[in-house]
Amino acid sequence: MDVATFLTIVSIAAIPILFAITLHEVAHGWVARLFGDRTAEMQGRLSLNPIRHIDPVGTVLVPAVLLWLGGFLFGWAKPVPVDPRNMRDPRPNMVWVSAAGPLANIAMAVGWAFLMMLSQRLELGVAGAWIGSMAAVGITINLLLAIFNLLPIPPLDGGQLLSNLLPRGPAVRLLDAVRPYGLFIVLAMVAIPGLLATLIGPPISYLRGLLMSIFGLNA
Repeated sequence: MDVATFLTIVSIAAIPILFAITLHEVAHGWVARLFGDRTAEMQGRLSLNPIRHIDPVGTVLVPAVLLWLGGFLFGWAKPVPVDPRNMRDPRPNMVWVSAAGPLANIAMAVGWAFLMMLSQRLELGVAGAWIGSMAAVGITINLLLAIFNLLPIPPLDGGQLLSNLLPRGPAVRLLDAVRPYGLFIVLAMVAIPGLLATLIGPPISYLRGLLMSIFGLNA
């Protein structure tokens, strides 16, 4: 990829990606606070300022390198601190805390779809084309983050959901045993060509098509 193309893509993708990552993390902390855990709030992590959530490697370096190489766009932010011990009913409360991030991404995808509809219906010229391109990235990146994070691999949100939904027993112990290696499993999935796209591509395509249909959008 040449430098001009790379910078053009960054100018379109930076805002949707930062919003997607930031609000995903803030949603976890906000719901945790509703259930009595103020850890994220006390550490200043309920802020909408993306700088408070940026991981230099996971939010900047890794996505930039993958984008430059034309590979699968992947990254992460600093996890919002959550302490279940402060919650009134930790296991059921953590179900909602874990689900909050993906649900926030789904809500943002809907918001970007609405913005894309406006950009296609209003006569905004070059600005409309730029907003439409940014909205398209916003839809895709938010659906990607939602579905990816629901994979049942700890420490992803899907793994946390399973740990708190399943009755205590062998299944939960297995998830706890996998937890220290979860990041390496995820990185391996990203590294194996086509594997992650095969797993999460179909639900992303289905949800994107559904949004396009609901809002009457052109592909």
